[in-house]
Formats: sequence, C-alpha cells, structure tokens
Amino acid sequence: DQIIDYTHGRKHTFFEGRDKPVTHIDFTHPYSEPLRWRIMAAAKSANEPIMHTGVYAATQGPRLETAAEINRLERDGAAMVGMTGMPEAGLARELKLDYAAIAVVANQAAGRGDSREAEEMDAIYKTLELGMNRVRNILDKLVAQNGR
Repeated sequence: DQIIDYTHGRKHTFFEGRDKPVTHIDFTHPYSEPLRWRIMAAAKSANEPIMHTGVYAATQGPRLETAAEINRLERDGAAMVGMTGMPEAGLARELKLDYAAIAVVANQAAGRGDSREAEEMDAIYKTLELGMNRVRNILDKLVAQNGR
C-alpha cells in the first residue's frame, strides 16, 4: 500500500518543458484504494493468498541489490524490493488513472535465506513464472468481477 522510490534517471513526470507547467500531485497514498480492494477481493475469490499492506522499495535495476542495500531498505521500512512501480505509480496519478500493484516475491533478497550467498537466477525465473500464473488467476477474477 506504500512505495519508496530509489530510482534515478527515469522520466518521473509528464509535466516537463516550457509549455507544461509544473504540476504537483498528492502521493500520500500512491495506490488507488478502491482498486486495491477489488484486487484483494479477486485474490480471495481466486484462492490466492495476498498481503494487504506493505512498503515496496522501487530500486533502479537491472542489477539485483547487494546484501548491504537490502539491509538498508529493511531499515527504511521496506517489506518488498523490486525494480518496477516507479515512475509508473506517479505517472498514473498525474493522469488521474487508478493504479495498484500485484507484486510477485521471486526470492528472499541478497544475504537472506536461500539467497544468503548468491542469487540463483534460474530459481528466480522459475518462481516468477509460477507467480505470474497466480497473478493471471487474480486478474481473471478481477476482470470477471467487473463484468468485462
């Protein structure tokens, strides 16, 4: 339900240039609450477990984080780390579009659990593939709930 942006060098606004005045957006709650609740209902209907709250740390990528970076992100309050979500969430807010995230946990992060010594990329890709099947299951229910 929250995001911390650690990215850099990405276009973060549609409002750049002489013909586009700076436009500030309220980003207190970066995700659309009504959409989040619909996603959670769809996950329940699909019998897919889902976390309702948590802080997502959006990192630059494409490299994975170091163990020290993961420790810092945890101290910052992050429960999940990934490379997407920003600037998408802010851009969606600028356009007044509902936006929410369904994130897949693909590994325990550098220095943690099975990733204590190194990240096994093959295992990450396999987990992502399984996770994306679960996401599609949730999205199928979400679309069905909205009658489309």
